[in-house]
Amino acid sequence: MSAKFRAKHKFFSGAFFLAGIFVAAAPAPVQLPDAVDFWSDYPAEILAHTLVDRMTDEELYAQILMFGWAGQEPSNLLNRWVEQRGLGSVKLFGWNTDDTLQVARSVTALQQKAASLRFKIPLFVATDQEGGSIRHIKGATSFTPGNLAIGASGYPADAWYSGYYIGRELRALGINMNFAPTIDVYSNRDSTVIGPRSFGDNPDTSGILGAQFAAGSIAAGVIPTAKHFPGHGDTGMDSHGRLPVITVDRATFEKRELLPFKHLIAGNVPAIMSGHLTFPNVVNDGAPASLSRPFLTDFLRGELGFQGLIITDDMRMNGATVYAGSLSEAYRMAIQAGNDIIISSTTATLEEPCWRANLDRLRTDLSFRETVKKAARRVVRAKLDYFKGDNPVPVFPQINAIPSLIPDPEGEDFFLNLACRSITLAKAGAAFPTPPARSARILLAGRDPAFFAAAKARYTAAAEFHIPFDFSPSLGSRLENAATNVDTVIICVETESDASLAITLRDRAVRVVVVSSLSPFPALPLESWADTILYAYSTSPYSFEAAIAAIAGDYAPQGTLPIER
Repeated sequence: MSAKFRAKHKFFSGAFFLAGIFVAAAPAPVQLPDAVDFWSDYPAEILAHTLVDRMTDEELYAQILMFGWAGQEPSNLLNRWVEQRGLGSVKLFGWNTDDTLQVARSVTALQQKAASLRFKIPLFVATDQEGGSIRHIKGATSFTPGNLAIGASGYPADAWYSGYYIGRELRALGINMNFAPTIDVYSNRDSTVIGPRSFGDNPDTSGILGAQFAAGSIAAGVIPTAKHFPGHGDTGMDSHGRLPVITVDRATFEKRELLPFKHLIAGNVPAIMSGHLTFPNVVNDGAPASLSRPFLTDFLRGELGFQGLIITDDMRMNGATVYAGSLSEAYRMAIQAGNDIIISSTTATLEEPCWRANLDRLRTDLSFRETVKKAARRVVRAKLDYFKGDNPVPVFPQINAIPSLIPDPEGEDFFLNLACRSITLAKAGAAFPTPPARSARILLAGRDPAFFAAAKARYTAAAEFHIPFDFSPSLGSRLENAATNVDTVIICVETESDASLAITLRDRAVRVVVVSSLSPFPALPLESWADTILYAYSTSPYSFEAAIAAIAGDYAPQGTLPIER
């Protein structure tokens, strides 16, 4: 941990309101009335057992499932799962969230259906709103600087308030669970699936910042979920496509991958997401951690003492299904491994094998049935403690209030200030600062509209060179020609291809100012010759505005690179 980080290391309060409540309780000692439901006034321990004991096989199994849907509104199929099966949870993905008000209407409709059932158990409504580029609820919500920018600022308060303001926007929509923070350590520079989603490459810092993000989320009333256990940072593979194999030894695993999770577990984080990853030098059964009882039950619960909910990553990802051989077998393995909630990004058909085969197993295999019941009790108990707690997200959002709450008015100011604190000036040459009065001698080059919007707001007379997504052999010479009549090029580098394009300006008689967005790694080699280099870590409008303001000389950037060079 750097001296700079230690100097900034001031924690915010925010005790986990779900701390320690998910332990499977003893059987109910008294008989409750026949008409009891979720909102009946009985102790949570007794009520959770009673409700689960009275569930049909279908209700029992459905309570531990979480389904998403395609389209702007919940499908008829998903509605039937809630109405006929008693589905326990739903997930909003990025493909159905452009209309913010429609999101709230959909949540309301689904919660109304759940409330009409005999037990009246509300739904967990989840999404991935990590900050940065992983922002599944789009529309009017804040596009924030993200985790790597928080790592560059180094302030735990920035992590806390990021979780808080993101949570407040989710709260307004009726979303009560967020699959964040991502606390994977950015140890593999080839990682494309994690990258700027990480707080950086220091495990201790990642754990401290992740714990503060979670505390801020809880202060907003939203359940945080640390992910992806036991750590997705040391692989260039994406578990959506295939199963990543991470061959670190046990000692490295303990001090690097696990350290952030230990921070979150020590703070009683309410939920952890299991990842589709295998670590053969730690557990050599070949199974992804998400399907591995040694990883989840023996290790996460037994050795690490985690007592909250364990939630799978999307079971439609090949990292899970290819190993298991089928989706229904992957569900079975996930349940027996110790997961409490099984996620599918799409809604299963009513008679799909992942339902039918495991329902049959529940009815014939007493051990499997007890495992499902234990998970269902943990889920229902979590819901009782949460929804009857001090600060839950309202089951039914106030739709008329949403335009005044999203984007969060206080959050907008905070996220711009966070972006300014994160900007890292790696190299300052003759072009730093570049006064806006010189804009007629400047060329702006990049691909992101938010970059051009921020830059043109300050450099109004600057020329523009838009980098297409499909590179052609002539692109370099076209950029050189565009730079003929200027003395400064401000180029935004997001990818390796952008960096290679920037190199065509190396021997030109122009000053090159590089604004690196997303991962810093593509821009690192440019430091040897570029006039000025700034790292912004994000394609958020806040980050581009902060980077351009720094180039213009409005302030002196103080961010620190959160990765080793």
